[in-house]
This record gives sequence, structure tokens and C-alpha cells, in this order.
Amino acid sequence: MSHFMFGPGWKEGCVGCSFRSDHVEGALTHLEHHDVSLVTISRAPLAEIEAFKRRMGWSFKWLSSEGSDFNYDYQVSFTKEEIATGKVNYNYQLRDFVSEEMSGLSVFYKSPAGEIFHTYSTYGRGDEAVDTTYMYLDLTPKGRNETGPHYNLGDWVRHHDRYGAAGVVDAGGRFVAAQPTDSSCGCGHEPV
Repeated sequence: MSHFMFGPGWKEGCVGCSFRSDHVEGALTHLEHHDVSLVTISRAPLAEIEAFKRRMGWSFKWLSSEGSDFNYDYQVSFTKEEIATGKVNYNYQLRDFVSEEMSGLSVFYKSPAGEIFHTYSTYGRGDEAVDTTYMYLDLTPKGRNETGPHYNLGDWVRHHDRYGAAGVVDAGGRFVAAQPTDSSCGCGHEPV
């Protein structure tokens, strides 16, 4: 299960989680023929998830945990009370609050008797093994070349339909579009 950073009211999902999800489509057939199901889950309402999923062209199963404690139970979403302290329990340690949603991967096993067991979870950079783009970059002379302000994929990754768009990815994984300057109306025309 992929814990995808996409909270209620967000206009789009996290850039890094989107990057991870771009690696899923090709693997789905192989996983399903090996008795493995891949599911993504977010707290955003299903209508918001489905709209973003269509935009990105993904077909994998994506569920909403809206109204449940699921994401809180796996410490990938945080309550207002936790956020207010400035510290949250994420990736098996107390750390500074960055975003109300964080990423992770969890694995479950369903026994022949129908019992469900949680067998594995990883968070933060622990889920990079499923991002094959990283594996290719690790073979090149510059490697990942993450030399910007965050020293992670937020320095260079964009939603696959946003490369070339002006903006940055904030520390919480959300794309922030560049604001038009005073001399531009933002419509793509040069000022007169």
C-alpha cells in the first residue's frame, strides 16, 4: 500500500508521491500475476483523488481514507494537536513538523482464513527502492544530482505534466507555481 500525500482540499497530490506513482503502471500486470495487489491511499475525498488520477493518467487502485483513522494509525497523517506541538512521530522518530501528510509504503498479508497482517512499513527515503528513475540516475556520472535547497527530489522532480512550468516544490512536497511579476499579466503575452 502506498501512502500518498494528498490531503483534503489539496488541489493536487505531492510531487514526490506522484513521481513514485509514475513508476507503478508498468509493474501492475506483473504484480497482479504474482498474487500481489498494489493500492494507494490518501485522506483526500475520493472525488478529488479521481480528478487528479485522471489528470495524471494513472489506472492503479486508489482509495480514500477520509473520515477514518487509517493514515493516522500508520503515522503518515497528523492531527491538529500533533501539528500544534511542532513535532510529529514519523519514520519511527519524533521530528519537526513539515506537512500534515507524509509518504510511506506498507505491506499487508491476507491469510487463507481471511486474517489481515501488517508485515512491513517504510517511510521517508526508505521507499526509494520502487522509484526506478533513481536506480537509473545512480548509474550516471552525476548520480541524483540533488544539490538544491532541500537536497532531495523536490529540487528537481515535477508532476510529469509540469516539467517546464515555472515554480518550486516546497519542503512538504507540494508544487508552488511561480507568481507573475508586476510587468506580466500572467496570460503568456509580453507586456506592452
